[in-house]
Amino acid sequence: MDEYYNKLLDSIQIKLQSVDLEGLDISIEESVRLIQFLEDRLLELREYFLLLESISVQDEILFFKEIRPQVLGLLLYFNKIHNIELKRPIGSNETQREYYDKELKSLTYFFERNLDFHQYYRANSTYLDEYYFVRGKSDHQLCMDSAQYIRDPVFSTGYDYKIAKIICNEMLRIYLNKKKHCLEKQEIIKRNRKLLPEINLQWTGPKAAATELGYAIHASGVLNHGNVDIKEIMSFFEASFNIDLGDYYRTYISIKGRKKDRTPFLNKIIESLIRRMEKDDSD
Repeated sequence: MDEYYNKLLDSIQIKLQSVDLEGLDISIEESVRLIQFLEDRLLELREYFLLLESISVQDEILFFKEIRPQVLGLLLYFNKIHNIELKRPIGSNETQREYYDKELKSLTYFFERNLDFHQYYRANSTYLDEYYFVRGKSDHQLCMDSAQYIRDPVFSTGYDYKIAKIICNEMLRIYLNKKKHCLEKQEIIKRNRKLLPEINLQWTGPKAAATELGYAIHASGVLNHGNVDIKEIMSFFEASFNIDLGDYYRTYISIKGRKKDRTPFLNKIIESLIRRMEKDDSD
């Protein structure tokens, strides 16, 4: 049973690797594809689970406390992103910030209404697991607004849905805050560009490539005799090339973690320059 669950969860992680979760560059069309993919995995999970001839109480608790919420939480997350971006107003940055703020407040509302259960789950408590995560045993007195009446009682206890909502909302909080940060960065980049000569240069390569170049320049110490902060270099890149590099430190950590080639962009521009030189020599 564990082997099946691990295989299914691995397939989901592989699928998510093709999505720019860090950069938040998730189109509406892509979110629809992910929703369909996760719905199929959830249906597959349901069919497998209901075919089990017998299941211990501990395995049932594990399933409804950890396995199902992981899949359902991602499904709720991408479904919410789809709805948020579909309804996002087309207007000024301030209008969009207010819209994202409103969505953030709704997450706080959910947390406040489910404070006791949220604290129980976050504290890794187990003393009520048999009531929360075994079908047909939930006590309505424990949490009156529990999602007990979600359809399909053979594949939900109600509280597994709440864990999925917690997972979803924690991811959404990061998403919404990053969206607000991106809007603020756009304003900063716009102001900084006004201080530069009117040269329309746009970075059209990957953001990771710009980060790789920025850190290489910083490490080489060729600016201000090395007395310059990486933040200053990245801010200059963003203003000069009209690009929001986002959390470039996290990108740098990913670059360091590359197994085969840590500096593919730098290697590429070296090769390109050498080919240019060889071509010039042959002309």
